[in-house]
Amino acid sequence: MPEPKIVEKQWSKEFEEPIIKGWKDKELYKFNPASKKAVFSIDTPPPYVNTPVHIGHASTYAIMDMIARYKRMKGFEVLFPLGLDNNGLPIEMSAEKKFNIKVGKTPREEFIKKCREMLESAGLESMDSFYKSGIGFNSWKKGTGIGEIYETDSADYRSLTQETFIDLYKKGLVFEDDRVNNYCPGCKTTVADAEIEYIDKESAFNDIIFKCKESGEELIIGTTRPELVCTCGMVIFNPEDDRYKHLEGKTAITPVFGKEVPIKAHPMAQIDKGTGIAMMCSFGDLSDIRFFREQNLKPVIAISPDGLMNEHAGFLKGLKPKDAREKMIEALREKKLLAGQKKIIHNTPICERSKHEIEFVAMKEFYLKQLHVKEKMKELAQKLNFFAPESRQIMLDWIDSVSIDWPLSRRRYYATEVPLWYCKKCGFAFLPPKGKYYQPWKEKPPVDKCPKCGANDWRGEERVFDTWFDSSISPLYILKYSRDEEFFKRAKPCSLRPQGKEIVRTWLYYTVLKCFLLTDELIFKDAWIHYHIVDEKGNKMSKSVGNVIDPQKLLQQFGAEAFRLWAASEGNLEQTDFKCSNERIQGIGKTLNKLWNASRFISSFGKPKAFKIPELENELDKWIISEINELARIADEHYSNYDFHNPTVMLRNFLWETFSSHYLELAKARAYNSDGKFLKRQQEQAVFTLNYCLDLMLKLWAPVNPIITFKIFKTLRGKDIHFEEFPKAAEVETRIETSQLMELNSAIWKLKKEHGLALNAEVKSAVLPEWAKIISQDLQTAHNFGQVKFGKELELGF
Repeated sequence: MPEPKIVEKQWSKEFEEPIIKGWKDKELYKFNPASKKAVFSIDTPPPYVNTPVHIGHASTYAIMDMIARYKRMKGFEVLFPLGLDNNGLPIEMSAEKKFNIKVGKTPREEFIKKCREMLESAGLESMDSFYKSGIGFNSWKKGTGIGEIYETDSADYRSLTQETFIDLYKKGLVFEDDRVNNYCPGCKTTVADAEIEYIDKESAFNDIIFKCKESGEELIIGTTRPELVCTCGMVIFNPEDDRYKHLEGKTAITPVFGKEVPIKAHPMAQIDKGTGIAMMCSFGDLSDIRFFREQNLKPVIAISPDGLMNEHAGFLKGLKPKDAREKMIEALREKKLLAGQKKIIHNTPICERSKHEIEFVAMKEFYLKQLHVKEKMKELAQKLNFFAPESRQIMLDWIDSVSIDWPLSRRRYYATEVPLWYCKKCGFAFLPPKGKYYQPWKEKPPVDKCPKCGANDWRGEERVFDTWFDSSISPLYILKYSRDEEFFKRAKPCSLRPQGKEIVRTWLYYTVLKCFLLTDELIFKDAWIHYHIVDEKGNKMSKSVGNVIDPQKLLQQFGAEAFRLWAASEGNLEQTDFKCSNERIQGIGKTLNKLWNASRFISSFGKPKAFKIPELENELDKWIISEINELARIADEHYSNYDFHNPTVMLRNFLWETFSSHYLELAKARAYNSDGKFLKRQQEQAVFTLNYCLDLMLKLWAPVNPIITFKIFKTLRGKDIHFEEFPKAAEVETRIETSQLMELNSAIWKLKKEHGLALNAEVKSAVLPEWAKIISQDLQTAHNFGQVKFGKELELGF
């Protein structure tokens, strides 16, 4: 039987598809619940199935796969499932756009049907990038088993969300209250503080004229929200402002509306802002909300839940706030009550999804208590291992900023329903037992009659949960919390949460919070926080700018392995962002051919004779084996800390420089031994060393580039490299200093080049440094020296 060899002359991306398909068809990475191995679990971030996978998704999932493959080689049973986020506002907004429908106007049943129709048409097409990237999820089949593809709109997932609500409700941590909430007119629902962004927007600062009832004097007040004059509850000035002390206790008359409001001194008024006197409305911003609570003022709500001005706004009723603002300015101008106007840049809260300006609307919603555990959350943030550690501060800063309880309920359709029914007779709220997915808006409660009054006429809750209330159960779901308690106890805490820095304040925070309130424990051991993919110039990728790179095109053009090698090489956690361009990926892909060519060359010598490292006689062999083992030690240490960047850079350098340019050039004559200058044992040891280094290189590279390493190792060794043990670094003594050897080789090549000679040209005589005696035969043969002597400095006799 002929000895196995690499026959193809170069690596081709065409080799990838048959290997990837084989992994998928054979379910090689299927999770084995019966395994006695320790579990390593990855709580992967489920992408929205209705949008294409972008370059950020593709690259970070590739690194997650590197983590999974490394942990398998380290002996773990790896739980690495694919989740698909089919829930919530983004799905609804896509359906509204595609079918021209609206929540509140389209019947609920029909709207939900359209959402499902839109999701079914999307299917798994957007997941194709993951498949083509060679990612080894546990399974590519949908289901409820451990490691199978899960969907956040499935009955099984939603029922667990409802179960967690039931548990938190019974613990007294959920309550309902009529409070002022952040409201997004675009999404037509309340939003949590964590879902708000702040941007600088140009706005008008309007000086409008109030009048003092008692004295008739004009009071000029600056405001960016004149449409809210109808809700003014008080006019204030700073207690230290001598200009207005005479107004204390008097009455102001609001412009246009003629409403009488008290004038009081209050430190919230800033002497140096505008005219120093301010109107306090319900509610223009967060400071207004705090002020009304402090003063025990009854708010007048002028913006309805539909985002339009209501009856309290008088002639502005039915208008959007922005349009009402313009109409109010017109009215002020007509009545000569507009003293001035200037453009300013205003820090404006907007919805992170729709980008509409946030309004503040009083609505009855469910809340989850969180203020009482702020200090505990800080403790958990300190306990959680962050990679890189600098990312911890993002979470700590957010915890410090939390000032209200978490509003849980939303007035939308395509999300997990709040599982409650209300007795129409006595108002009793019925909380159902766990174990089923409930839709109270369309089905009867699982109870014959009201436990309180005996009636059997019910009203089902119509509200749904905030998307993050769903998303925050992901580690509980994959670890089978409340489904398989034995497995949950064995597998907790979840080993790793990989995610982007922009959702630390939402997904990570809410998950840690909710899971702690349910289990009294920190749900994660580690958190790997990745950064943004930017273009070659460091600019954030944007469709409007036209610098977005489609991962499908990259995979088609360069293949999975070049893409993965780029992701590992650029993905440095010590940097804020990493750059992507076709040129970078194309350039880095040359390393794949270098690895292929080195493997092909080594395979040409056939099966090596086995040696133990202490049996090796040649110092050059001991040196390169020492080098590759040091690299194995470094790779193991860094991989364990989710750093694939530094070892990958070092592996590339080892392959190109240390191994190929130096060791291979010096040892290949001994490996060939075509002229018989070396003993057979010396030749065999050279071939052994080449294969030893190749095997270690392939194993170290396997998590990063699983396809090429699989093909080479399978061809030459007949085994699947991904089920090999990750190399344990051996201590190998060497008398060669790497820098000395490289400097010597480089100096010899330089002198030959200066004399117009080829690198393999014969040199009559050479004086080599004393330390080089230990490898003199390899040096003499490789550099084609005639007579060799030893001295202090290098000399060549041409």
